[in-house]
This record gives sequence, structure tokens and C-alpha cells, in this order.
Amino acid sequence: MRTHHCGALRTSHIGQTVVLDGWVHRRRDHGGVIFVDLRDRYGLTQVVFNPNDGDAEFAEAAKHLRSEDVLRVIGVCRARPEGTLNPKLATGTIEVVAQELTIHNKAATPPFMIDDQSEPSEALRLTYRYLEMRRGPVLEALALRHQVTRAARAYLEDEGFMEVETPILTKSTPEGARDYLVPSRTQNGSFFALPQSPQLFKQLLMMGGVDRYYQIARCFRDEDLRADRQPEFTQIDIETSFLNRDEVMGITEGMIRHVFKTVAGIDLPPLKRMDYWEAVNKYGTDRPDVRFGLCHLDLTQWASGVEFKVFRGAVDGGGIVKAIRVPGGTAMSRGQIDELTKFVGEHGAKGLAWIKVNPDGLQSPIVKFFADAEIEALKEATGMKEGDIIFFGAGDAKTTHEVMHQLRTRLGRDLNLIPQGVWAPLWVVDFPMFEWNKDENRWEALHHPFTAPNPEDAPVMEENPGRIRSEAYDLVLNGVEVGGGSIRIHTPAMQERIFKLLGLSEEDVNVKFGFLIEALQYGAPPHGGLAFGLDRLVTMLAGRESIRDVIAFPKTQRATCLLTDAPSGVAENQLRDLGIRLRKLPGSEGGKEG
Repeated sequence: MRTHHCGALRTSHIGQTVVLDGWVHRRRDHGGVIFVDLRDRYGLTQVVFNPNDGDAEFAEAAKHLRSEDVLRVIGVCRARPEGTLNPKLATGTIEVVAQELTIHNKAATPPFMIDDQSEPSEALRLTYRYLEMRRGPVLEALALRHQVTRAARAYLEDEGFMEVETPILTKSTPEGARDYLVPSRTQNGSFFALPQSPQLFKQLLMMGGVDRYYQIARCFRDEDLRADRQPEFTQIDIETSFLNRDEVMGITEGMIRHVFKTVAGIDLPPLKRMDYWEAVNKYGTDRPDVRFGLCHLDLTQWASGVEFKVFRGAVDGGGIVKAIRVPGGTAMSRGQIDELTKFVGEHGAKGLAWIKVNPDGLQSPIVKFFADAEIEALKEATGMKEGDIIFFGAGDAKTTHEVMHQLRTRLGRDLNLIPQGVWAPLWVVDFPMFEWNKDENRWEALHHPFTAPNPEDAPVMEENPGRIRSEAYDLVLNGVEVGGGSIRIHTPAMQERIFKLLGLSEEDVNVKFGFLIEALQYGAPPHGGLAFGLDRLVTMLAGRESIRDVIAFPKTQRATCLLTDAPSGVAENQLRDLGIRLRKLPGSEGGKEG
């Protein structure tokens, strides 16, 4: 239908008759001569409707064109007159003199202007996502997403990987989040689940001899949402056989390097490795942003000898005390400190203690609670200097680490300590195998129950589960976990030990994982893999804040689609076929049934 797209014409096309199709981006009337910027995915071309240069009928019709009308134009490409060149456009040296005009479709007035620089509300943009795409940034993000997946596929296929699709309708298994359930019509009363990941199937592929598998996999989790979560998301999913941890990490690191170099021309620096506990102790998180300092200082031992109840009480209760020293922080106003206090409160802190190191001494509401010897010991423990401010966190380890991690990140951002345009990737390794669930009074897997324990720790696993390391590894980039994986358990005896330690009965194991245990009995190879969050990778490469910006049709933070009004009710006969009857849930909004 068209000979060129709207971003293709250059001076080399001058004199040619061309056919363009696209949307009216903008129309201007210059005394009877109509200028139309015609737009498609590839760019803009200026089209001139002049009754003296072309058909007067078409020139008259052009006077009535509106934004977003869909056109076909046949005309001659010519050089723009001197003084009218537009260096901001790739096509800014030429224009097309229209000879014929076909209006494919007249457009209604859109709810927001496509060429307007103002930002409509997110609700409006998601409701009319197809119009938002025409504005440019979403299409650019989708193009970048395509380039990332193409680069990943090329790398993995060169490394001998085979792309294999795994089921979307599968069995509900405990993987840390709620499953989306799909009722079966043919097996009344039974349910499929949408996969939270292809974890078990990719392991089964290894048992089937596939050896090297990958998939651009769709995953589904029914969990509370935030900027980097969606109920459905995409992974670059990878699994290999007969490779150890270092070899799996080497291949996947190579893929990330290839993607960044191919798509963005970025040479990632060498990836360092950091032990899980080093990451948590220094940064309060297993996904540290190492582009800037402000590392945590562990003051637990110091606090065990002071009389200040807040600190001493935390230690006596089995908790910790940590601090962040901010050079030059005495310049912070009391209002700024109060704002930080409110901020950490939102992350579980009961308050925010601080000390300023002024030229005439220490300034703080808490200094009076410390003896001179305690102050001297604190100075030595923190290395405080004139001009510094010290922030403190105290309480149980999990909450304190999270609070101080959030505080460090906030300070890095507010004080402009985070360098822009810098990429700081690293591997976090040697994760704990288990963590204690206080509410359920049992151990649970930190990653998932198919992760292999460190071979050095496995013999004494039952003696002290909390000290056992796993063969897990995460790839962290600028404080964001972009990928994670592990070496898997490949013997039925070890898998049964793990299930038993996690408190699963033999009946639970048979019902939920019987097929896996059986498969392990038929000669499973040593295997391991990793999954990268495609949405997060593209978000970072695109310089965006939310993964919603790089997904074609995302859901809101309430897991709804404003464009299609999903989820929605269904006809009574559909429910009857499935053997389902709705009842009102206590506290459901507006009395809705569920």
C-alpha cells in the first residue's frame, strides 16, 4: 500500500513519486496552502497540499483534515525551500507535494492530544493505551523490549540453547505467592493454576535430556503490586545440565553483557561477587546499590554496653543496632530530619535517632543519655568527624536492615550521591538455604524448595538449618535484582530431606510434588539455571521508573485493566458449566460478589 514509511525519505528520494500512509499529527493552514505532518511508527513527513502544485480538489479536502485522521498520500518528494529546513526531523530536508489524497478513516476528538507535551493522568493513559502508544515513548519502549529479546535469543542460540514452551495451564504448587486459579469445565471441581514460573517444567526438560533450554516465559502471581510488579510478567528463563554454579553464572553473565552491548552500546564492568551476609550487613539488603557509599555500621556490640534503653533494649531482645554516617550531614535542617523520620516510619521504624557533629560538640536529643566513655567508644566505632550526621536504627534484625536500607537509598537520592549513567552489576551468592517463619513456627525455603544446598553444608543440614548456605545466586544491577537462580536438587533423597525439613508430610509431597519425585528417580542430571526479569531489564535500559512503562497493556496497581475493564463478571451459564456459585465476601467493596 505504501512505498515508504514516514521516517524514510531523504534528499536521495527527491523527484520520486511516493506513497505514504499514516496519521495526521498536525495540520497548518498557510493562506490556502495546507501543511500536514503525517506520522507513523517510524517518524514524520511534511506533506504540502497546494492547489497550484497538485489537484485542487485534494487541496480543498485537506483543509478539513483533523488530528489523527488516517490518510494515504501520493505525491512527489522535493527539497524544502531554503530557510524552512527542520534539523530536528530526520526528514527535515524534504517534503512531499500531494497529488492524491485518500482518507482511510476520520478520527473523533481524542481524550488527550497526541502531540501535546502535557502528561495526562495514568488512568487516562491506560484506558486509552492505544492512543498513548502513538505519542512515541511507549512505542520506543516496546521497540527496545523487542531488541532485548532478540539479542538474548541470538546469544543463547549461539550457546546451543533450545527454545521450548512450557504449559500455561498447570498444577497449583506452593511457590511463595498466590496462584491464579482456572476452573476446569471437564473435570468439575478441579482447578488449573497459571504458572508463577516454569520452574518445575524446566527441571523436567533437563530430565528429558534437553540439556540447554530457554524461553521468553509468561508468569503469573496474585500478589500485592508496586511499581516493579505486575500480575503477569515476563522472564528470560534459562536452564542447563551438567554445569556447576560458576559455569551457569558465566553463561548468563555473558548474555547480559551481550544484551547491553548490542542494544545500548554499554560495556558492563566486570561483575564482582558479594556474599549474602556481607550485602545485608553493609547495605541492609541482598540487592545492594554499590554505586555510592553510606555503608551501614554495626553498633550492636557497642550498644550492648550502654544504658540508653532504646539501643540496649534492642540488643537484649536479640535485635541489632546500626548506623549510617553522612559526611557533611550537619547542613541538614531539622525539617529535613523530621521528613526522614516520617519516611523510615513508613518502613517499620519507631523513630529515627541522630547525632550531629558540630564544631562545638555533639548535638542530639539522645546525647544526654550516654556517659562520656560511651560517647568516646561511639566516636571510635563510627569514625565520626566534624560536619557529619549519624543516623541510627535499632530493633529486630529484619526490620532494622530494611529501614536502614531504605534510609540509605533515600539519602543517596536526596544528597545526589548516586552517579547517573553508571552501571554497577554484581553477583550476590551464598544465600541462606532457609529462613524461620515465626507466624507458622517452621522453616521455609528462602528461594524455593528445589534449590540445592551447598555441598559443604549438606551433611549437617538438619542440625542447624539457619546456617546452611544454598547454591543460589542473584544478579543485581544498580540496586535492582534483575535475575536470580540456583543449582537444583537432582536426587530424590535430597529433595525428600528438604521437604521433610520444611515440614511437608509425605501426603503433602505426594499430592503437590509426586510427579517431580518420581521423575528424579529415573536418572536426573545435575542441573541449574536462572531467570531474568525482562520487564525490569527493559525498564532500566529505557531509563523509566515503572515496568508499566515498558509493557504494551499493563495492569494498574489494583491488578485491573482499564482498557478492557478486566476482571469483570461472567454470564450465569458459564458459572453453571463450571459448577461455581458466587457468594458475597465479607468486606467486599460495594457488596460485590466474589
